[in-house]
Amino acid sequence: MKLYSGHVVKRGKSYRGIIELGRDANGKRPRITFTHRIKREADAELARRLNELNMGLRITSSKMTTADYLARWLRDYASTNVSAKTYQRYKQIVEKNIVPALGHYHLASLTPLQIQDFYSWALTHGRSKGVGDGLSPRTVLHFHRVLHKALGQAVRWQLLNHNPADAVEPPKVQRAEMKYLASDETARLLRELDSTPYYLPALIASCTGMRRGEVLGLRWSDVDLDGKCLYVRRSLMQTDDGLTFKSPKSRKGRRIDLGDSVLRELRRHKARQAENRLALGASYQDNDLVVCRDDGSACKPDTFTTAFRSYVHRRGFNISFHSLRHSHATQLLERGINPKVISERLGHANISITLDIYSHVTPTMQEEAASVFDSMLDEAMRRVGEAG
Repeated sequence: MKLYSGHVVKRGKSYRGIIELGRDANGKRPRITFTHRIKREADAELARRLNELNMGLRITSSKMTTADYLARWLRDYASTNVSAKTYQRYKQIVEKNIVPALGHYHLASLTPLQIQDFYSWALTHGRSKGVGDGLSPRTVLHFHRVLHKALGQAVRWQLLNHNPADAVEPPKVQRAEMKYLASDETARLLRELDSTPYYLPALIASCTGMRRGEVLGLRWSDVDLDGKCLYVRRSLMQTDDGLTFKSPKSRKGRRIDLGDSVLRELRRHKARQAENRLALGASYQDNDLVVCRDDGSACKPDTFTTAFRSYVHRRGFNISFHSLRHSHATQLLERGINPKVISERLGHANISITLDIYSHVTPTMQEEAASVFDSMLDEAMRRVGEAG
């Protein structure tokens, strides 16, 4: 088998890699060339390309830059395969962060070292205000996830032989401390919110564990007051293009059973909403929404979140609206409810996600399990002893 060889030469302020491919059928001597500003990057690419050639792998000869590819990935993949909100976030990260740092490299020449250097720079200089003013590890981890996903698609599209981001170590991120309320604190919060626009959405979230968008997107047609349950079938989200509804995060709807307290409030709210509809007449926007503005129009999720947080902070609660979801799950776990049931109420794809997120509760559950089993064993040993 023919083994290929190559070398790196200095050209002005850059370094050029050259791989000779021998003579073709026309007697010409085709070659692969690439250029880097740093010699170690040119050496690394030369080694990688020679390895691929000598292993019989295809070499991408396209001159497509990483910026060109990412623009196409956004257009042809992300825009049709993720939600509008996720696409907006991907686009912002690509255009504002990844392309300025890596976009000038040819896609086929992009190396793990270049990506790693980008992450290191972002962690120390990412805010463009000097050393020590870098971005958080969590933010840079988001960069890595987007870039890794995009380059993975390039492999599937056969533009790359492998994903260079596979060999890059993203920054380690410590899980943020989860904020949640005990049952007494939840009761105090709801008392503070009584007679405010925040009361019903907070009650629903506290009693069901629904996400903000799911609460704001809930329709009366999704609520079965007689059956004492509701169905999560969509979520309201806010993008640069306005408000829109999407399928739940788990991609499928779910049923959540309701207790009497939230059912009573839903019935009262439905009656008040009907009175308001009559009072406003033609100016009322009948969107069938459970939680909405006085004129029936949808609440803007981001505006709602900011206003809710500001209101409860002034009353001594250092939480966000999402904390009510965590509170619901934590309180149920502490009371011994089967994690599988809680996972279904929250809409998690599987129970392992629930147990991982709420691992702060499991030590207590382990202690209780050990105590219960110990009591059971002691009782069984006593019965056996008496029988003997």
